[in-house]
Amino acid sequence: MYFSTAFWASLPLLYSVHAQTPTSSFSEPDVPTGTPIPGDYSGILRPQVHFSPPQHFMNDPNGLFVDVEGTYHIYYQCPPLPFPPLALIKTSNHQIDNPTGVVAGNQHWGHATSQDLYHWTNQPIAIFPSAAGDAIFSGSAVLDPNNTSGFFPNATNGVVAIYTLNNATAQTQEIAYSADNGYTFTKYSGNPVLSANSSQFRDPKVIWYAPTTSWVMVVSYAQEFTIGVFTSPDLKTWTHASNFTHAGLLGLQYECPNLVPVPTLLNASAPDPLSPSNIDTSAEQAYILVISINPGAPLGGSASQYFPGSFNGTTFTPFDSAARLLDFGKDNYAGQFFYNRPTSGPAANLPISMAWASNWQYAQTVPTGLLENFRSAFSVPRVSALAKDVGRIGYDLITLPVDISGLYTNNSQPLLSNPNLQNGTIVLPYGQSVPSLALNFSLTVSNISTNGSFTAGTVNMTFLSSSNPSQYLRMGYFLGGDSPFFVDRGGVLGYNTNPFFTDKFSSNYPIIPASSDPSATSGSFKLEGIIDRSVLEIFLDGGKRNAIVSFFTAEGDEASDTTSMGMGVGQGGLDVLVVKAGGLNEGVGVSVDVWGLNSVWGSDSANVKGNVTTQMVRRDWS
Repeated sequence: MYFSTAFWASLPLLYSVHAQTPTSSFSEPDVPTGTPIPGDYSGILRPQVHFSPPQHFMNDPNGLFVDVEGTYHIYYQCPPLPFPPLALIKTSNHQIDNPTGVVAGNQHWGHATSQDLYHWTNQPIAIFPSAAGDAIFSGSAVLDPNNTSGFFPNATNGVVAIYTLNNATAQTQEIAYSADNGYTFTKYSGNPVLSANSSQFRDPKVIWYAPTTSWVMVVSYAQEFTIGVFTSPDLKTWTHASNFTHAGLLGLQYECPNLVPVPTLLNASAPDPLSPSNIDTSAEQAYILVISINPGAPLGGSASQYFPGSFNGTTFTPFDSAARLLDFGKDNYAGQFFYNRPTSGPAANLPISMAWASNWQYAQTVPTGLLENFRSAFSVPRVSALAKDVGRIGYDLITLPVDISGLYTNNSQPLLSNPNLQNGTIVLPYGQSVPSLALNFSLTVSNISTNGSFTAGTVNMTFLSSSNPSQYLRMGYFLGGDSPFFVDRGGVLGYNTNPFFTDKFSSNYPIIPASSDPSATSGSFKLEGIIDRSVLEIFLDGGKRNAIVSFFTAEGDEASDTTSMGMGVGQGGLDVLVVKAGGLNEGVGVSVDVWGLNSVWGSDSANVKGNVTTQMVRRDWS
């Protein structure tokens, strides 16, 4: 999370200040406290199976954890009111391109909870700034069942949040504690717990390291391209242990580090690679260090990379010198792994993560702000494990969505199931049968020659709009050579003139034999994905390659404050799927399955208010 100090200094003070003690809850007079902000989730651009904020802007996921009762908690970066308000924009010398105010700034920690990682309940804002001009930047949360902090006598459900306090002159690390499973927090009177005399020192992620019975923090010295490793016995006093510096892609700064223990797979090409039976329980514990960079990613703007390695309680050592990207698209940033792992269910004992499905190059100007009063969504929840021998590249993080079959429409029966498409075409209109316009799809190409003989052909999936046939979102796979796969969002017309909104992405994944048997001469390719109104997620070949791609079928003209809804630009969304294969060698098989997905926001998606009250307080800025 980054704003220049010049930005903060340039903004005039338009908020009144309430005094705060270390145990009080500060808020500006118009920020709702003790009540969730309501949201309208019915818009044509509003994702129906991805989490998005009820209103306004959202960026980094923060403080992800599973509480002692098995409830999943996500916090997120958000301004609880439009920021900057229009009056502030009019009086500020700082140039802000977006007049809607649905942009980052005045950061708080929003909050939502779930029992299954898909159905979310919006909760009241969890952590507020301490004074006008301050902001609560990114961080993490941990459980403290042994009361190492001393905050939780006679309790085992204590939660401690560790976050960056940002103001115009410094970034420091603070903690706040919760005795009610993370719904309300009290700030520690001894804050800050860590300072580096820097305005670019942020995004602490904390884990428990059992072998040394200590807490471990990774935190970014952003513009020094360094991740600091610190240890603590009590979350209050921190000792520097080591640095991980100038590794991989640098961009212009490091942000949002994660240090995560991950299981190792026996066979990355297994039909169900993340099943418990495919985990190598004899392997030495591996870790990944995830570092986000912004700006300066290979495709522009922001991106995330990871390093597989080992960790001994003080020092992370990568297994090799390669930089590996988490995503070959452009909309995966600042992802965070949940603290604590469930011991049952589809994600049992696996690291679970969610990421911000956007990019800083355009996140604050996409049309959802003007049209539907929100900006940004998170990825679907994902589970991961490390593969150690994946073809030529060696280590690879295998990532797949948490089982989404509980959302299937049509009594869990597929809308389309064709085991033998071959060189053929299928057209599936789904707008009437799937009101959410959200689909889960799977396509497999089998019996692809790997013995050096010539292979050819393409397999494509194209999503169209029945109300505007000129719009399309397409992806496809070319057999032969290095087997490229592409995604093209350039045909989606609602937001395709921004020069930074890169419209085409690709990845290569050479086909390898389906068996380790030396006589095996064929392999297969699998595409799995979720499309959800304005977010596409794809997972290639069992999660070896992944991409998040945002797209917008409706347009909001930021300059004139007008929209094209109802005027022919994609007002109906994408609601037709075309699957086509052609030029394939004899014997190559193609199968496709498509399921509809129910909205997680229920039948009254236009009136989602959380689980406390319908009250909302806001100011009409003028």
